[in-house]
Amino acid sequence: MLDSILEEYPKEISLKDGFKSVLRPLKPSDEKAFHDFFLAVPEQERMFIKHRVTEPEVIRDWCQNIDLGRNLPLLALAGNKIIGDATLHQQLGGWKRHIGRVSVLVHPQYRGRGLAKALVVEIIDLARNIGLEKLEAEFIGGQETAMKMFGLLGFAPLVRLPDYVRDMKAISHDYVLMGLGLETDEEYAGME
Repeated sequence: MLDSILEEYPKEISLKDGFKSVLRPLKPSDEKAFHDFFLAVPEQERMFIKHRVTEPEVIRDWCQNIDLGRNLPLLALAGNKIIGDATLHQQLGGWKRHIGRVSVLVHPQYRGRGLAKALVVEIIDLARNIGLEKLEAEFIGGQETAMKMFGLLGFAPLVRLPDYVRDMKAISHDYVLMGLGLETDEEYAGME
């Protein structure tokens, strides 16, 4: 099922200011551009990313060991430059196999155009079409703008744990989990 959905890419989208971007899954050849993308993110923001994305080995591993069934990084491009990434993370078995997790990040120079929202909407559609029932998104307290955008897309707060997580400088922050039900209606189920 995923393979047929991925055939829709690359796909061009238009943002609210008329800016156009191409969306497609991560490829092994994206290694340098993907690393450059993460280096463009201000250090203060990288502190909230779970992985050490400035280390080339981390990005190399992601690009050389792509498993789109487990982690589907959907990239937004302007020419050959990666300007956004929304990733759908899945457990292929176990008690959370019906739940996907979404993360999104936009290059600082391309913010304010609705790209993050467009990427998350695309991931929601992907998740629904591959049969997931729920999506979740994790935040660190203080990421109010991101939480508000997810809220506008239907995500609701599920839990907030005070001083539960630590950033890359070992500073404690609240952990916030938001969720979205992907109720399948007749249109998505293919019934008429």
